[in-house]
Amino acid sequence: MLLSENIKMAIHQLKANKLRTFLTMLGIIIGIASVIAIITVGDAMTKSVMNSLNSMGTNNIEFYLTSKSTTDKDGNVETTGVERDMKDSDYFTDKMMTSLKDSFGDRIEGISLSAELANGKATQGQKYARIAIKGLNSYALTQKKLTILAGAPISDRDQNASSKVALVSDRYVQNMYGQNADLKNVLAKHVELVSGSSYYSYTIIGVYKYSEDQNKMMTGEASNGSGKNLQTDCYIPLSVAQQALHSDALYGDFTVIAGTTDDASQLKDDISKYLNQHFYENNDAYMADGYSMQADIKQSSEMMGTLKLAISAIAAISLLVGGIGVMNIMVVSITERTREIGTRKALGATNRSIKMQFIIEALVICLIGGIIGMILGSVIGMAISKMIGFAAIPSISSVVISLLFSMGFGVFFGYYPASKAAKMNPIDALRYE
Repeated sequence: MLLSENIKMAIHQLKANKLRTFLTMLGIIIGIASVIAIITVGDAMTKSVMNSLNSMGTNNIEFYLTSKSTTDKDGNVETTGVERDMKDSDYFTDKMMTSLKDSFGDRIEGISLSAELANGKATQGQKYARIAIKGLNSYALTQKKLTILAGAPISDRDQNASSKVALVSDRYVQNMYGQNADLKNVLAKHVELVSGSSYYSYTIIGVYKYSEDQNKMMTGEASNGSGKNLQTDCYIPLSVAQQALHSDALYGDFTVIAGTTDDASQLKDDISKYLNQHFYENNDAYMADGYSMQADIKQSSEMMGTLKLAISAIAAISLLVGGIGVMNIMVVSITERTREIGTRKALGATNRSIKMQFIIEALVICLIGGIIGMILGSVIGMAISKMIGFAAIPSISSVVISLLFSMGFGVFFGYYPASKAAKMNPIDALRYE
């Protein structure tokens, strides 16, 4: 019997027993839909997490000062330094930054430096806006990835000239000048803040777009306040902040942006070793240490992949149950069609053709169920992803693998019933009541 004839016969049998066919397919539909939906949501969550981590800078390395310590062979940390408050001589300096650039050359793309100056209420008549004034160098501003809505960002010229200029957020403008204020009209106005006994005044040269997601991503914390009391950052040149602080360019931490061709984790170890050998070897209390986002990104990727695989494996159990259901229904179907099998054998049908007929029936059931499950799983996966805030499109690989699994299950679980049908004695089959 030709393949096309077997397929037509299989479809005819399925149409003749619609309820049984649907119940047989149900397990396959649920299994395939579950797998695709989980993979779709998992892919969306993984992509979102990785994008967030990547946007923070895979090549960013944070350096900070910590108490001197050693780690024994068992991984236990033991403090070896003197316990005391930090002195000016303990901090990182511009001399160290210059030394790092000279020593590591192209391995370092740039060094991000910042200084917290003050925070409080900037006022304009009866109106106010809560701000935090922060001094940033050029690389630090680049890492912020600010979207400038009006005016211009702080330039290298502003940094070198210690220009008293500032970038404020659009939320600052709304609070100070109204919701519908023209951002361009704010340029050249002054942002003023009184904090304690100090007075700060800077000329606004640019307005950036405030992003809650970006703020959370960069700080790891939700915004301070909300609505009128939302605190946003006011950025000024680092040199200006240092003058206001009367500091001699001292830093408790800094960020190195690794070169694109360099391994950030290895660079972190090399810079930490360099700083401790050249600047902190004789320090009795503190040493330099670093943290690389690259290791976290790798670990997060592996963790998300493992989690997705584990959940998919659980979902696949329903697919297995569905396959067993197909086999059970096919066995029942053979019992009901015993006389039909006997008649076909009496008319000359071979064991091979009988076996092929029932395998194809199981294959068609699983394939149709797989297609329905694929469509249903894709819709569910996209809907759930949208509800939780992740954009998601089912991957081609998951769809193809699901369809192949459906066809494989059809052949695998249809083989036993098909073999049982093929082995029937035609005389006994014809006598079956």
